[in-house]
Amino acid sequence: MSSRHTTLDSPLGPLTLTARGEFLTGIFYEGHWHMPPADYFGEPTGIDDPVFTQTRTELTEYLDGHRTAFDVPFEALGNPFQEKVWNRLQHIPFGETVSYGELAAELGDPHLAQAVGSAVGRNPISILIPCHRVVGRHGQLTGYAGGLRNKRFLLELEEPAEVRGGKLF
Repeated sequence: MSSRHTTLDSPLGPLTLTARGEFLTGIFYEGHWHMPPADYFGEPTGIDDPVFTQTRTELTEYLDGHRTAFDVPFEALGNPFQEKVWNRLQHIPFGETVSYGELAAELGDPHLAQAVGSAVGRNPISILIPCHRVVGRHGQLTGYAGGLRNKRFLLELEEPAEVRGGKLF
């Protein structure tokens, strides 16, 4: 199976999508902190590729506030610890957050918060594997491979209406 990629314009800036076979393998921001090696991206292709078409449709619905979960088939490959963290991230409900320390404790060792942070930062499928829902100990925004502006955008997009409506601007 050969890898391929395309670019999608979004409110978050250009996103590079990667796929292999029938699986989405990556969503990367411009300036993404931990980019995979060049061969990960494969050949450029159009957005009309079936995997990319479904991803574009679902991301657009999500960013327009009309989708809370994704159906795009994806494959995120990393080391066993990274995959364990990425699996756990998929269970953070829409509109909720969890801290790095809480994730570390759930994974068996509260002292693993930095290792959890490293794994979160290397998540290859931003947004679909919701690493933006991981925050600092007191709810503060901390590092995000796609930039804090994008993390804030995604968290605000997912805020419950009653919280959003109660904010003073």
